[in-house]
This record gives sequence, C-alpha cells and structure tokens, in this order.
Amino acid sequence: MAGKILLIFLCMNVISFSVNASLRPHSCAAESGGKCSESGEWKGEFFPGIPKIKYEGPDSQNPLAYRWYNAEEVIFGRKMKDWLRFSVAFWHTFRGTGVDPFGAPTKYWPWEDGTNSVAMAKRRMRANFEFINKLGIDRWCFHDRDIAPEGKTIQETNSNLDEVVKLAKELQGDNIRPLWGTAQLFMHPRYMHGGCTSSELGVYVYAAAQVKKAMEVTHYLGGENYVFWGGREGYQTLLNTDMEYELDHMARFLEAAVAYKKKIGFKGTLLIEPKPQEPTKHQYDWDAATTTNFLRRHGLIGEFKLNIECNHATLSGHSCHHDVETARINGLLGNIDANSGDAQTGWDTDQFLTDIGEATMIMISVIKNGGLEPGGLNFDAKLRRESTDVEDMFIAHIVGMDTLARGLRNAAKLIEDGSLNELTHKRYESFENELGALIEAGKASFEMLEKKAIEWGEPKVASAKQSLLHTRILQTNILQYLALSDIRSVEAAAKEGKLRSTENCKHCLLHGNNSNF
Repeated sequence: MAGKILLIFLCMNVISFSVNASLRPHSCAAESGGKCSESGEWKGEFFPGIPKIKYEGPDSQNPLAYRWYNAEEVIFGRKMKDWLRFSVAFWHTFRGTGVDPFGAPTKYWPWEDGTNSVAMAKRRMRANFEFINKLGIDRWCFHDRDIAPEGKTIQETNSNLDEVVKLAKELQGDNIRPLWGTAQLFMHPRYMHGGCTSSELGVYVYAAAQVKKAMEVTHYLGGENYVFWGGREGYQTLLNTDMEYELDHMARFLEAAVAYKKKIGFKGTLLIEPKPQEPTKHQYDWDAATTTNFLRRHGLIGEFKLNIECNHATLSGHSCHHDVETARINGLLGNIDANSGDAQTGWDTDQFLTDIGEATMIMISVIKNGGLEPGGLNFDAKLRRESTDVEDMFIAHIVGMDTLARGLRNAAKLIEDGSLNELTHKRYESFENELGALIEAGKASFEMLEKKAIEWGEPKVASAKQSLLHTRILQTNILQYLALSDIRSVEAAAKEGKLRSTENCKHCLLHGNNSNF
C-alpha cells in the first residue's frame, strides 16, 4: 500500500513538472517587446506599453490612472504621498506565481527564465525598479531569500545576496529606499520548528546569522525599518512544547538584534508583525495586544514597534482598524501591511485592500498617530491566481493605492467636520464632573462609589448612536466623490453603458465599492 501511495506522488510530481515546463515561456519572450543579448541580459523595457501612472481624477475611466491618489495634494499640511508612504512588496509582486495548495503556478512573467540563479535575481531587480518608477512611488520591501538565491553555505548565500544588493543600491538612485527589509525564516526545512524558538540550537544559531546579514543589507540600502515576522515561531501542539522556554529564547534573540542594530549604526525602527496562526497552529505574536504584552514583559517596549497586517488582524478575530488602534494607543504603531482577506476563506489570502470603509477607519488612526513615518503602507498583497497579465500588476496596485487615498480623504473630512469627535465626546460626558475626575485620578474608593449608587438609584443609559455614526461615514464617502467629480459625467457614463446604471453607481458609492470607479 505504501509503495502504491509513493508511486502516485511520484507520478503527480512528474505531471506537475511537465505542466510547468510546457507553460513556462522562453527567457526574454518575443511577445514582451524586450530583446535579449547573447549573454541573456534583458534589453529594453520590462513593461513596454505601460506609461508612468498619473492622477486623472474620479471621472477617469482609464484603468492605468489614479482616480483618488494625488501624490502632491496637501491634506492637513502634509502631501498625500507623505501620509501614505506606499511601498511595493517584492515577494508577492515579483516572486508570486499564483500557486496554491490545489494547483500549479499560473504566472510566468516574460522576463523569467525558470531558474533561481543570481543572474535571474538581478533581472527581477531591474524589473522591480522599472515597476516602482512607473507607479511613481519611492519605497519597496523585501525578504532576503526573495531577492537572492540561497547557496550551499552561509558564505555562498551571503555572497549571492551582496551581488544582488549592490545592483539594487545602484538602481535605487537618490530617491528610492526600502521601507523595510527582513529575513525569511520560515520556508527552508531547517526552520520547520521555528527560527529563534526552534528546539535545535544549530537552527537558532543559523537564524541569528541570517538576521544579522539581513539587517546589514537593509542598513546598506538605506532601509527605514526592519521587520520580524515569526511565521513558525509558535507551536503545533503543547504536548511537546515548553512555551515559556521558547518565549524566553525569542526575547533573547530580539535583545541580540537590538544590540546589533546599535552596533552597526542602523537608525531604522525594529518592527514585529503579529499573526495568530498559519503556518503554525498558534503563533506567539498572536495579535497587537499579545505582542504588546510580550514586549512589556521582556523590557523591549522602547525598542520595537508593530507592523500591523490587515489580513493577520482579521485572522485573529479583529478588524484591521482594531489592531491599528490597539498599536496606536500603546505608542507602538510603526507600519501597516495594507491588504485584506476574504470573509468566506479561512486563511491569509493577501488580497489588495478595496474596502473604502475600512480604509477610512484605518486612516483616522493614522492621522491621530501623526502619520506613520518612518513606517508606511506596504502592499503585502498578491494578484489573484486568475490574474495573469503583466498590466494586472499595475491595476492591482492602483486600486489599492486609490482605496487608501480615498480613505485618507474621508478620514480628513470626518476629523475636520468634528462629527465623530462630537458624538464620541457626548457618549462619555457623564464623567465630566467632580466624581468623574476622582475616578480618573484613582481617588474614588468602592465605599464612595457605593454611596453614590444608593443616592442616584438605577442609572439612565443613553444610546450609543451607532447608526448615526455609519450615516456620517456614508455621507462623507459620497461628499468626497462629489467634491472631486462632476456627477453629470457619471450619469452620462451610465447612459453610454460605461457604468451599470446611475442607481447602481450611487449604490457603490454608499457601500464603498470600487467596481465602478
């Protein structure tokens, strides 16, 4: 029986390899518009026919234009690009293949040659910077193993990384920088029990060496932050896990990272990215609150901030806004990985954020935080498996950027008109008296409060006005559209069949749907 099962798996692997080989285009495919030299070096553009993306306003029907993101527009005394600080995630954008647990890769970009060589890594890096420049943003993020191949030894791996990073430094020029870098401590089999929480000393040592190098190259490239995501820092069962032992090891690892950051003169912020599970059953930095408690317990609260990923927040049972706000009120909001999941799917789908309502709430917290700098908004999001055209890479980022830009506009309007603050203040105004002041000062004893309870009797409880709050959000969404767009052009577009109908258009405005705009 075991032999038959093994034979079946071998046959599946052969079929998968054959499918992949048949679908994979030759290096420097002719239809790409680029040309190859005999050395295999890519010549010409990676994205021929794709112009530099510009702002055209809400009425634009051009899928390769910004409708809401106007980089130079000033909001609350700061340019939109400085509030949002957008970043491209190298791993999803240039290493994502569309593979899932049930299917082979679906994406074979024209510049790929099917290898994971240093030469191919350098070609991808050139494509990355052309993409960034055409989007008109100036930040990117990376894992070490995504930008350069792993060698047979640490020395060979580091040499590969140095060669690719040297090119990246050259291509960055004076304006582009990594928003953050990180080490990939989850994919290689050596990390199956974790990196800094592994039960094997050799793995702990190897992980430290890898993080050391990743911090060095992030510093060399002018990175503004460095991220720790512990995808395998957790457990599958507590039956064979000493949780306290592993958590203490993780703290010692992070202490060593802080010491090395200071030693090499890296001025960026160290960030921890919470996630509840996947690939582990339980990840130690479950959510913003759990991670905050871990940092406090181990005396690291002043050395780290949090990188909140929206889809991770929803996997832990929260909204993205909840974890962003939890980080903010604890003084730990450092960066946001802007993505979303699917309500019908129970895993980390890493979709581009398109919910304008959620984007609005997130940006309210960002404005209250005074911005995210030196952090920003990184698109830790990937194309859907079925999106396989090169232009889809641009369209997906444009939609994500427009969603957050529209969220910023809405948030600024809500803060400016004071309606949310007024309703929130009114909700708590019963504490604005002598007794309330004593409670907040920690001077109200239970005996004192009991006397008041007897004196006042049954308390009156006012409405929280949630429905009115939602009305304010919806009104702001509509007004922001009307402020930037001539509604007559929308009606005209509907008559011409470019929109489903004027009524449907209004419905989408109300429900924060980007499908028409």
